[in-house]
Amino acid sequence: MSFFASCFTLCVAFFVSAPCFAQAPDTFLKDGGLDLEAVVKHFEDLYRSESSIATVELTVTRPGRTRTMTMKVWTRDRDKSLIVIEEPAREAGTATLKVDANLWNYLPRIKRTIRIPPSMMLASWMGTDFTNDDLVRESSYVDDYEYRLAGRSDDPAGWVVRFDAKPDLVGLWSRIELVLSEDGTIPLQARYYDRRERLARTMRWDDVREFDGRRLPARMTLEPEDEEGHKTEMRYLAIQFDADVPESTFSLSYLERQR
Repeated sequence: MSFFASCFTLCVAFFVSAPCFAQAPDTFLKDGGLDLEAVVKHFEDLYRSESSIATVELTVTRPGRTRTMTMKVWTRDRDKSLIVIEEPAREAGTATLKVDANLWNYLPRIKRTIRIPPSMMLASWMGTDFTNDDLVRESSYVDDYEYRLAGRSDDPAGWVVRFDAKPDLVGLWSRIELVLSEDGTIPLQARYYDRRERLARTMRWDDVREFDGRRLPARMTLEPEDEEGHKTEMRYLAIQFDADVPESTFSLSYLERQR
């Protein structure tokens, strides 16, 4: 799974991922609990399709200031995405291209394409609380984590599913605690713990709406635990699933030609 989790990890995964989606049932309740296997599969594929085109508003909050960007996002399969800033005008045309584990930024002011080296993967992406690594990393909750139903949650009310990284997984998170709605169909909160078992960041989902026939949270808010007053809010304004997105969209020549 990749988002902007994604995600984007989970956070960004939602932002830049694609395949296979099946319409969710009205509830995942089974014998008084959750159908865990079905819930995890549904969650991993929640924002995915073979391809997609989305308009996203991103708001970055820092102590004393707020910055908002509107972006267009194209995805194809799991491993290709193009993100282009449309507003504000001073940043319009700035773009990020992801192909497999490779990441490039295009900067229209200097008309240059810059490949992001491994040493910069933990740096902030576009000044947000997401990192370059969030956009690149492809992990799967089914394949890379052991998971179990950990019980009920009071705040927010729902079910807690705990994901523990398998011993051979290379990544930032040792475990993730995901809170799902009472019927198991909607994610509400995810808590990410680092390799020292410290809570590192929290993702919250809300504003559930219907997009192209799917009922999804329109807003995701990411807050790091070690930086008071910092948060990044991502809001979907529109999503088209299984859109016509040519393979040529995800090339350096297209990246530079279209800006």
